[in-house]
This record gives sequence, C-alpha cells and structure tokens, in this order.
Amino acid sequence: MTGILYGVGVGPGDPDLLTISAIRCIELSSVIAYPCLEGTPSFARSIVSDYIKESQEEIAIAIPMLQEPEPAQQAYDRAAQTLLERLQKGKNVAVLCEGDPFFYGSFQYLFFRLAKQCPIKVVPGVSSLMSCSASLSRPLSARNDVLSILPAPLPDADLKACLQVADTAAIIKIGRHFSRIRELLGIMNLKQESYYIERSTLPNEKIQVLDNVNPEEVPYFSMILVQRRGKI
Repeated sequence: MTGILYGVGVGPGDPDLLTISAIRCIELSSVIAYPCLEGTPSFARSIVSDYIKESQEEIAIAIPMLQEPEPAQQAYDRAAQTLLERLQKGKNVAVLCEGDPFFYGSFQYLFFRLAKQCPIKVVPGVSSLMSCSASLSRPLSARNDVLSILPAPLPDADLKACLQVADTAAIIKIGRHFSRIRELLGIMNLKQESYYIERSTLPNEKIQVLDNVNPEEVPYFSMILVQRRGKI
C-alpha cells in the first residue's frame, strides 16, 4: 500500500501559528522532508523542530540559488523520485512548506510530479500575507475592495498597471528589488500609503516607513502593503 504524501503549511515563522492538522500530519509521518537553499539550514524545519522525532527520517531538498529555473526543476525531479521510493514502501511523508503550500509554496512543484502516483493531502497554513497584515494592523480588504498580490520581480509596467486599479496591493518577494519598487511607488505618489514589514511574526520582525529602509538589508521575507483606498 502506498503511503500518504502530506503537503504541510507551517506558517510564516512563529511556531504558535502551526495548525493542529499540521502537527498531526507531522506526527503521522515516518519521513519529514523540507526545502532549503544550498548550504543553508531549512527555515521550514526550524518552525516545527520541536515536533520532529529522532525516529523520523529527514530529507533535505537542496534548491540551487540560481535565477535560471532548470537547476531547481532538476532538484525537484530528484526529490520527487526520492520521496516516491519511501511512499511506495508504505511510508507516510510530510513535506514542510513555509506559509501555505499552494500560495507561492514550494510544495506545489512536488505535488504536480506525484499527484497521479500516490494519495496526497494538502494542509493549509497561515500565509505571510495574513500575518503581515495583522502585524501592521492594516486590513487587507473590506466590502468590495480589490486586493492584488504582486511579486516584486514583475516588470515596472505590469506593477504600475496593477497598482492603478487595486484598492489594496501586497508586494511580495521584495529582496533585491526594493529600490526599484520604492522608486515606482514614489513616482505614483503612493509612498505615504505604503507600509513595509519584514520577517513577520519572528522575534526580529521589523516595520518601517519606506524612506528608512536600507535596500542592502531587505530580505526575501519582506512585504510592502499599499492601501490606495484609505479609510474603510
């Protein structure tokens, strides 16, 4: 009998935001897998470290730190084969995913490789979008508001077009794109309606106005919330 593959959303970082379902799936699995950038520890694993037992096999899925997509796709190909070998032996496998598995989550790359070969259960997690909104004390949407989620690597023209029609926009995956995004928001006269936050829910969480942010220190785990609507 084939084991069950669990795609487990572990939230934005605070272990207190783990769902009961996530913890149960981890406890039901004999194999715990998680992504990590090559040469760095897994952030997803650190969130659930208190729930991992010595008896459970751990598989780190090393993802190359390259802009070209092919090396990462090859890494997921290898990982899928490795996990399938465990699943075919009847072992349950929990794949940890920062935030939510299907909201820009890494688990989806394994899901589409394995969906036809084993039973899969996806466990939703608290996304950084929700935790950043809570930390900022700024609602994401109300009434008939249009909420846009914009990856920072998008071209300026695409970002501008979306920002012009959204009541609220969450710009994610900022990192090295911060200076360009800040300049664009300035050109559009949106800086006063923009709120910056990084590492939401973690002890080193930081909230700043855009002009005070050092572009050289902006991490991947950061977001800018733009509220054109104003007050509800």
